[in-house]
Amino acid sequence: MPKLRFPGFEGEWGVFRLSDFADRVTRKNTDNETNLPLTISSKDGLVDQISYFNKTVASKDMSGYYLLKNGEFAYNKSYSVGYDFGSIKRLDRYPMGALSTLYICFMLKKHYSDFIKVYFDSLKWYKEIYKISAEGARNHGLLNMPTDEFFNTKHNLPENVQEQRKIADFINLLNRRIETQQLLLETIKKYKRGVFEAIFSQRLRLVPKEEQKSWKAFKLSDFTTRITRKNSGTTDIPLTISAQYGLIDQRNFFSKVVASTDMGGYYLLHNGEYAYNRSTSNDYPFGSIKRLELYDKGAVSTLYLCFSINENVVMSDLAKWYFESSQWYQGVNEICAEGARNHGLLNVPNDGFFSTIHILPSDTEEQARIVMFLSRIHYKLVQAQKELEKLICLRNGLLQQLFI
Repeated sequence: MPKLRFPGFEGEWGVFRLSDFADRVTRKNTDNETNLPLTISSKDGLVDQISYFNKTVASKDMSGYYLLKNGEFAYNKSYSVGYDFGSIKRLDRYPMGALSTLYICFMLKKHYSDFIKVYFDSLKWYKEIYKISAEGARNHGLLNMPTDEFFNTKHNLPENVQEQRKIADFINLLNRRIETQQLLLETIKKYKRGVFEAIFSQRLRLVPKEEQKSWKAFKLSDFTTRITRKNSGTTDIPLTISAQYGLIDQRNFFSKVVASTDMGGYYLLHNGEYAYNRSTSNDYPFGSIKRLELYDKGAVSTLYLCFSINENVVMSDLAKWYFESSQWYQGVNEICAEGARNHGLLNVPNDGFFSTIHILPSDTEEQARIVMFLSRIHYKLVQAQKELEKLICLRNGLLQQLFI
């Protein structure tokens, strides 16, 4: 019996082989009934490969692929972070789709489909896969999983269909709540981005028109001081930049240390100071600038450009939000040769970076109003993110206790 159970249900759960409640699907897309290539997303299940990868990695001729119909399941033997033994998902989004024959596909002949879908999301079936898959056995990124043995795996499931429905309906209700929270979070993120751009492009002003003062063009060096102090053993915290959390302990972010064992030559950063990572990404085409907030001290690679803020000129909180916008990109763009890279870094000269021009309010009252307004928006975003994390944690915990 599972650790957690709904009232009114008693008795032990049954033990079923996968072949007891599922038949293998091997029908081919011979007549090209579908031209939709599918892939498995750990978050969204079976999805259109073209939309997921922004391109198709399937063969142009998919007549030899399996034809999967709505409500049927597919097992992807590829492993990934969080899915050490692959993933099993149900086709829900489309009437049908084509899957590579590397997948193992099946349809249910017994049990409530929504319950089985939730069961496979719980990953409780991993204990059986672990028994028959040689530890670490891989072939071109796939688990060494014989099809016959896969269908011979044993699964603890309730015989009572009403209990299956109760569990599935409850988890699905929680999933819908999570989806709603995710939509809310994305809405707040879009609003935040829009407001930040409007504020720092001066399309939105937070002081009455008659009190507005012209913004001033500052060189970065006018309100910052470069930091080149060396760590020399002061801290053992290796920092990296996370889009969500800012400057964070590398060991937490990567689950390992990618910094040098000897960080004596790294820059020492104190709480409230900034670092510019010249590495680019989709979200940060000109790199990212973050303030150290989570720790008193930390060490960063000398590839970073570090600086402190002169609060007599610009409030540090204002600078923090300014660097969250894209308005500072222009200055970097002007000194960086298009596409120029050096070991994955933008070719941004140190002196050129501190000579970049930034248009900011010199009026301390307007600075304070901007900081207060943007801080409130960010607080809403943080609270929405925390609520989402709590819901996901609750669901994951329940999935572990509602199944054997």
